[in-house]
Amino acid sequence: MSLLVVGLSHRSAPVSVLERASLSADAKVKLLHDTLAAEPAAEAAVLATCNRIELYADVDKFHAGVAELSTLLAQHSGVALEELTPYLYVHYEDRAVHHLFSVACGLDSMVVGEGQILGQIKDALALGQELHTAGRLLNDLFQQALRVGKRAHSETGIDRAGQSLVTFGLEQLAGARVPVGEWAAGKRALVIGAGSMSSLAAATLARVGVAEIVVANRTAERAERLAEILVASGTGVKAAAVPMALVAEELTRVDVVVSCTGATGLVLSADDVLAAVSRGSAPDPAPQTPAGPDSGFPDGSAVAAGLDAEVVGRLAAAARAHGRLADAGAARTITAVEPDGCPVGPDGRAALTGVDASSLELHGTWADQGEAAAQRQPRRSARTQADGAGGARLALLDLAMPRDVDAAVHRIPGVRLVDIESLAEASADAPMAADVDAVRTIVAGEVAAFGAAQRAAHITPTVVALRAMAAEVVAMEVARLDGRVPDLDERQRAEVTQTVRRVVDKLLHAPTVRVKQLASEPGGAGYAEALRELFDLDPQTVASVSRADAADPLNDDDPGRAS
Repeated sequence: MSLLVVGLSHRSAPVSVLERASLSADAKVKLLHDTLAAEPAAEAAVLATCNRIELYADVDKFHAGVAELSTLLAQHSGVALEELTPYLYVHYEDRAVHHLFSVACGLDSMVVGEGQILGQIKDALALGQELHTAGRLLNDLFQQALRVGKRAHSETGIDRAGQSLVTFGLEQLAGARVPVGEWAAGKRALVIGAGSMSSLAAATLARVGVAEIVVANRTAERAERLAEILVASGTGVKAAAVPMALVAEELTRVDVVVSCTGATGLVLSADDVLAAVSRGSAPDPAPQTPAGPDSGFPDGSAVAAGLDAEVVGRLAAAARAHGRLADAGAARTITAVEPDGCPVGPDGRAALTGVDASSLELHGTWADQGEAAAQRQPRRSARTQADGAGGARLALLDLAMPRDVDAAVHRIPGVRLVDIESLAEASADAPMAADVDAVRTIVAGEVAAFGAAQRAAHITPTVVALRAMAAEVVAMEVARLDGRVPDLDERQRAEVTQTVRRVVDKLLHAPTVRVKQLASEPGGAGYAEALRELFDLDPQTVASVSRADAADPLNDDDPGRAS
């Protein structure tokens, strides 16, 4: 076995690179054909999801295989090789098997334990079978990965370690303080796309209690079919399909949008969302400040601290006019600094005329604290809020790669955006369930079993060739006996023939069983060669057995098949 995988994922590459390196359906087909045409590869399969692109191949040379697969990934993804290389990872033989089994179990997913990856692995195998690029090794590997993934979900509580990406995304929209069901109740949702991920999103929205779902897709029949399924699901949700041309209109009427299409460009621009929010419901009223309209401090702490109310009012007026909002002794910059580097413009200086030095110093301290606080905030704080969607006019969940929704949308007041990048940031802090250790144990055992089965399968053609040679020897000796003892009747001849065959079978039984056992152990690949040398087996005969075996990769009767 010379299994090689070259790929990149959310663990090795930033979202911006993954987004550019995504593969279309046509690109996958071309990549597989070109991989098989490349000299080092005999089989190939590609696993491409929203957060990983991996090329699997059976190669005869490691270094040449890595170079060729890396080059092919770069060519078909459209990202230059020198830019892609720092983010690529390589796994070989047992490490490659371990990686795929871990992926199948959800251990390598953005949200640990999510089960949708099993469907994506199944799709990757189906494509390889359809194009005849997946042979014996990759058929065995991917089918075994599916079984390992199902075993992990049925025998452990890995599902408790994480949820599907859709569920996790909705939880991020709802926020930590509000259950998803309570947040979703009565809302109207728009689902853009009708593929597997969009269908899962629509089903999840129906399950958590949204009142109505509108499905938009470029193929109207698929959107209508998904809407029919939702209506028949028994959840009580209303569902309808609309053309993609009406998405802008629907944005003005919905509360939640989930988008996951295969589009190569943006589906929703910042202008689209801004226009929809502007035309939709009125924005939330501005928060009231109990300390009075001029204080600028919601809790009145500045006045309570004994500061002059008039001074504080003038400071707050200047802050509102020139881009600084005071909040309980701190400030947050909301506009760019003036070209001269002074955060307070000329009019602001006029507004502060007559303010004593200590008050000006206090104002400067608030400003400095605000700038420092803004710089200390992690990147995700600019994209998410602790309370989730809260009172947002529109909540958007973008699960596409490349992205469907313009990232600039998160700057629009009243709009909440969660996308693949923010999900990656949020899931990095998610706790790992204790069941993850149990899944890792399963994976380790299955990797060992798969390797043993593949090594045993490697020697099977040699054993078959040995038995075929023995059968020829028996036939030749029986024919010679017929010439020497022509008076034997059929019963006697049959008895002699059977006796010779039993002797040969008994002589070969122990060595062939033992050599399979030895070959299944690590480092046992040399036993096949030793057997060929000891019995002077014709290499062409062994090769013909191997070719016949590979021509039927789904033969469950093959003793070398992994189970």
